[in-house]
Amino acid sequence: MAEQRTERADAVRNRRAVLRATEQLLTEGGGDYVSLDRVAALAGVGQGTVFRRFGNRAGLLQALLEERSRELRDAVTHGAPPLGPGAPTRQRLLAFLDGLGEIAERNAVLLFAHEQACAEDKYSDPSYQFWHRHLSTLLADERPDLDADFLAHALLAVFDGGLIRRLTPSDDPRRFTRSIQQMATALLGRD
Repeated sequence: MAEQRTERADAVRNRRAVLRATEQLLTEGGGDYVSLDRVAALAGVGQGTVFRRFGNRAGLLQALLEERSRELRDAVTHGAPPLGPGAPTRQRLLAFLDGLGEIAERNAVLLFAHEQACAEDKYSDPSYQFWHRHLSTLLADERPDLDADFLAHALLAVFDGGLIRRLTPSDDPRRFTRSIQQMATALLGRD
């Protein structure tokens, strides 16, 4: 088995600086404001460094989104119930939607920019594939009579950056998450 290479300290530093710069630009001007040259300048690295590491704007936004969701991904795979293995399926599903909803509510601008940049490649995005696989497995376990593959796509389609921003008012910051959990409960039927 090949030994996993450790990333150099300067590469780790550069990656963090680039992701921080991307986040700052998103906050300041939205997704259209993020470009490889602006990110490189703000991060204090060369454009070639950003290009080699992330490829393009879509890769940069994908990496930032992956960074924001890593903790949830780890909890789903190896964590304690109800997110991790061992909880009843319905509890895992609702806990997962709570975690994903929280990420979406905190990162709606990033999601919107990611959707715009990756529109054609959305379904091949590793994060999307992971979330879809997890959702479809839970849905199939809970309701084997339904098309779990379709329902997983349908639930993930609601995680639209524009919709999340619209349904996340400052006086009710968890509205979107509660609504997606209610939708999932309605799809599954009552216990």
